[in-house]
Amino acid sequence: MQIKKLIGIGLTGLVLQPAQAAEPAKPAIRPNILLIMADDMGYSDIGCFGSEIKTPNLDKLAQQGVRFSQFYNASRCCPTRASLLTGLYQHQAGVGDMVNDLGVPAYQGYLNTTSVTMGEVMKMNGYNTYMSGKWHVGNRPETLPRKRGFDRYFGLIDGAGSYFERIPYRTNQQAPRMMLDDADYDPPKQGFYFTNAITDYALQFLEEEKQKKEPFFMYLAYTAPHWPLHALPDDIAKYRGKYMKGWDVLRKERFERMKKMGLIEASCQLSPRDVNSPEWDSLSPEDQKMWDLRMAVYAAMIDRLDQNIGRMVAQLESMGELNNTLIIFLSDNGGCHEGTKNKGNYIRTTGETGTSDSFDAYEFPWANVSNTPFRMHKHWVHEGGISTPFIAFYPEQIRGGKLVHQPGHITDLMTTFIDYAGGKYPETFNGNPITPMEGVSLKAAFSGKKMKRQQPIFWEHEGNRAMRDADWKLVSQYNYGQKKFMGWELYNLKTDRSELNDLSAEQTDRKEQMIQVYENWAGRVGVVSKEKLDKQ
Repeated sequence: MQIKKLIGIGLTGLVLQPAQAAEPAKPAIRPNILLIMADDMGYSDIGCFGSEIKTPNLDKLAQQGVRFSQFYNASRCCPTRASLLTGLYQHQAGVGDMVNDLGVPAYQGYLNTTSVTMGEVMKMNGYNTYMSGKWHVGNRPETLPRKRGFDRYFGLIDGAGSYFERIPYRTNQQAPRMMLDDADYDPPKQGFYFTNAITDYALQFLEEEKQKKEPFFMYLAYTAPHWPLHALPDDIAKYRGKYMKGWDVLRKERFERMKKMGLIEASCQLSPRDVNSPEWDSLSPEDQKMWDLRMAVYAAMIDRLDQNIGRMVAQLESMGELNNTLIIFLSDNGGCHEGTKNKGNYIRTTGETGTSDSFDAYEFPWANVSNTPFRMHKHWVHEGGISTPFIAFYPEQIRGGKLVHQPGHITDLMTTFIDYAGGKYPETFNGNPITPMEGVSLKAAFSGKKMKRQQPIFWEHEGNRAMRDADWKLVSQYNYGQKKFMGWELYNLKTDRSELNDLSAEQTDRKEQMIQVYENWAGRVGVVSKEKLDKQ
């Protein structure tokens, strides 16, 4: 698979050895790259980040690799995926909100032509490129995966859907679109479970890879554990009854494990129970069983996700490629508070949660557990909405078991992959000028060194705004009922990662300086005020 005997490989061809050299230079071996993303999974939802959910395969990758305690996404599915794929802030890539066109270039709802995807960049740098899973960054013909750099593709073009079949899940829409390469795909009527299918096709693509000499880049974008809560019976059975102790106890247990692991500072406090979550003991026995089932199904979905990651690792090992594969694992946003069971315009169902005739979610209380110890959820840019577990595994260069406490961001992954590939990022592509990358390489951090980050990290999603500069974080919510911004808050994350002690009134100079830096960034990347968008 790797061209390991050549003197060197450049972007456009071979670099010939000078005739006078006594010995040929040893070429750098380009790793395969496997990027794995979970969907709507919180910071504390896997074992190596404090969870009671069984994730032995991810835990092993963490034990042999590194974990980042402060890695960030963009708080929601579409923005994160656009930012991850392009190495830009989502507004620069054209997906400032979701996949709806809001009539503004930064909010057109699909990847623009002044950005390049990882598929395009890695392919340009000599990699075979594959994707299996959720796309959700545009459904126009020119924006589909095979048009944006991927040699093979299987998965879901839209944002969500049943794990057992392809049916509409809202009363006013068609069934979510699935594709295999360039053709629409309908799953079989029996034996289909989407998490397994994503892996099945990824394994098929790796089988084809055996016949090729070039390294591969694979983007494996699972939909688990995004609603609906659908899982296989045997997986659910492992967890039934384990959540009857309630969310308060579960949050405290996870919190204590996280402190022992060193994931959070000793000064960090567990945030209060979310205001939308009742006290567990106030619930009736029937309601407690209902909530237990919801979380059991959610846990089963993560368990099955981990099983499938184990299948991928086993395949790489059987191919003799595991040691030379950089594996990255993360989630697209924090745990999701949204309710779906017979609510709004979601389909009405009567089946027990977890079965194909159900459409349920685990809502505020369990999302609060997923995001332990932080406040808020998916959609917001407080730590609970943007913090993801992050694992990097690469036996050839990463020595395992370490924790990295430097902040990392999804824009850093494009830069990191190009760094490992010894590749280049284009100034133009298909005749279009390309926006320069925003991130920094994580390669130094993987080996215990300091990253060369010179700029703060920024967020904006539907009016929720934030920036992080070293240990300081400026953050604000948007009031959707009143359609206006709420005040800026200021936190020192070194001592207050849970954002419980707002210092904005004490550090007024710092706050004003950070607000100006944020506004400069927002103008540069094309952020449009939520208030203005609401009035259009």
